[in-house]
Amino acid sequence: MLFNTLSGRFLLLTMLFVMLAEVLIFVPSVARFREDYILSRLERAQIASLALLATDDMIDETLEKELLANAEVYNVVLRRDEVRQLVLSSPIPAPIHRSYDLRDAPAWALIRDAVACLVDPEDRVIRVIGDPVKQAGLLIEATMATAPLRAAMIDYGVRILGLSAVISAVTAVLLFIAVQRLLVLPIRRVVKHMSAYAEAPEDARRVIEPQARVVELREAEEALQSMQRQLTGALKQKERLAQLGGGVAKVSHDLRNILTTAQLLADRMERSDDPMVKRAAPKLVASISRAVGLCESTLAFGKAEEPPPALARFMLAGLVRDVVESERLAVGEVELDFVTDVPGSLVIRADQEQLHRVLTNLVRNARQAIEATHMPGTIEIGAGEEEEGWWIRVGDTGPGLPARAREHLFQPFQGGFRKGGTGLGLAIAAELVRGHGGRLELLKSDEGGTEFIIHLPRDLTASDAAHPA
Repeated sequence: MLFNTLSGRFLLLTMLFVMLAEVLIFVPSVARFREDYILSRLERAQIASLALLATDDMIDETLEKELLANAEVYNVVLRRDEVRQLVLSSPIPAPIHRSYDLRDAPAWALIRDAVACLVDPEDRVIRVIGDPVKQAGLLIEATMATAPLRAAMIDYGVRILGLSAVISAVTAVLLFIAVQRLLVLPIRRVVKHMSAYAEAPEDARRVIEPQARVVELREAEEALQSMQRQLTGALKQKERLAQLGGGVAKVSHDLRNILTTAQLLADRMERSDDPMVKRAAPKLVASISRAVGLCESTLAFGKAEEPPPALARFMLAGLVRDVVESERLAVGEVELDFVTDVPGSLVIRADQEQLHRVLTNLVRNARQAIEATHMPGTIEIGAGEEEEGWWIRVGDTGPGLPARAREHLFQPFQGGFRKGGTGLGLAIAAELVRGHGGRLELLKSDEGGTEFIIHLPRDLTASDAAHPA
């Protein structure tokens, strides 16, 4: 289980990397050990040769063998000048396998020869050449066996590897402790906060407070804090919507009964002989019917859902004219002009009732914005056909939207900017347009006015209708 954790794997990798570094150091170290070993034998051989020189070449065979055994070589040649050579010799058990000149030998050659000695288990006789100590001659040569050299190199290598293992273990433990303190503990703290926050995401007290001193970890904590705050705000907003849905559903039940009674009375008004009543009664009946339908759909809105659009083909000009006439009746003392540029032959495919709600929200917002200035204004509604579908543009000459409203334009309870406004109108309009597979966009909003555009596609897939955003 240890190596399934971040710190455990870091511990293992640290040991492996330290061992790898020690191995890379081991090879040149063994090569240097081999060189020192051979040079020490050459130095002993030089001392034995100088002993022979001191006796003027008068030395018995027993002493010669003892000198060679002490130097661990078979024979010695000390060249002091171009003519004279002092030699100690004994029988060589095998032919000379190879000669090695240690004078100015490059590092790669020493490493190569050391590796070759380690991998060759046979005892061979080699000739080695070096410079005499204290410049006591031109060169010194000796023959020696490789078995003692190889055994000494293996013993040295084992000690080096053992020491490397200890160093790697100590280094790994120290790094393990450092990682635990610097990385693992802060990560566990973040995980603990995430688990605690998941238990009650609405509780703002459970939002993490960044404490890490490591820059990257602190950035991660700050990003998590921002995400948790946004999620907490969204959950509170949805809770308010759910509460609103419950309250609106109760109100709509009683309001629907009242409107049903008003609808019955309006039906009787159509039979009146008064011309003004006859002309106003159909509009009154249509408005009450629309209000009844809206009350029946409030429960779905309270659940943050809208019913899928009931698509049908209809003339857009008639719907726009109906919206404009309804809003024209609501105009107060402000001079307000309505300009429409909708082709009379333009037929679109949409949910007529939902599109009526969308345009009503947009036009009503424009009217109320202009009335708030107490200055004359104009509301323009245009429409047309494009390759992908249809577009409907609603613009006004009002004061434009404030920055706060533009930042949260289509979010419930966020986009309202008029006194008494709820910020639901544009959110509802955007949701209904998305239910059609289209999009509602803000084209501009400045001192010259505000302009929205609706894009509706020609075809609405089944998935779009089943999941209207």
